[in-house]
Amino acid sequence: MTVFLTGGTGYLGRALIPRLLERGHHVRALVRPGSESKLPPRCEIVPGNPLEPYAAAADTFLHLIGVSKPAPWKADQFRAVDLASVRAAVTAASAARVSHFIYVSVAHPAPVMRAYIQIRTECESLITAAGLNCTILRPWYVLGPHHRWPYLLLPFYRLFEILPFTRETALRLGLVTLAQMISALVWAVENPSSGPRFLEVPQIRAVRSL
Repeated sequence: MTVFLTGGTGYLGRALIPRLLERGHHVRALVRPGSESKLPPRCEIVPGNPLEPYAAAADTFLHLIGVSKPAPWKADQFRAVDLASVRAAVTAASAARVSHFIYVSVAHPAPVMRAYIQIRTECESLITAAGLNCTILRPWYVLGPHHRWPYLLLPFYRLFEILPFTRETALRLGLVTLAQMISALVWAVENPSSGPRFLEVPQIRAVRSL
C-alpha cells in the first residue's frame, strides 16, 4: 500500500516507518523543510507544514501529529497543534479520497488531562463526521525509550486489573509498549476498516506481534 504519514519524525513515526518499509509498503511522509534527514532513505519526502493545506495522495493516511509530552498546562497548544493538524489532515485525506484514515487518539474518559482528552475527542469527531473509513487507536501511555518511568506503576496496574471494581478502568487506562503500539498501527494499515473502528488498550495489546 501507499501510506501517507504525518509526524514521521516523532516518537511513533521513527519506529513505525522502518517497519512499514520492511513490509513492502511505500511511505510518503510530510516533513517540514530542514527535517528531511530524520527520515529513512527509502521514505518519500513530501515537504510541507501539517497546519497548512497540502496534498496527500495515498491508499492510507496515518496521522501522528501531536504536542509532545502532554501536560495540563498545554491546553492552548493542544488546540493550536493537535486540533489544527487534524483539520488539515481531514481536508487533505478527503480531497485525495484516501481509502482509510488512521489516527492515534487517547483513552477516555479519565480523571486527569481533561483538556487533552477534550481536544482528542474533538479530533475524533472531525474524522468520523467527514465520513472517512477510519481506525482510531486510544492508548493511554506508550512505554519505550525515554518513556520508562511508568514501569514503576506496573505492579499497581496488575493489582487493579484483578480487582473487580477497578478492572475496567485499569484496562482502559492501561500501559502499552512501543512494540505493541507499532504492531497495532501496522495491523491497522494492513487491515483497513469499513466505517469507524476504535482500538482501545486491550485491543492494542492483543494485536499479534509483527
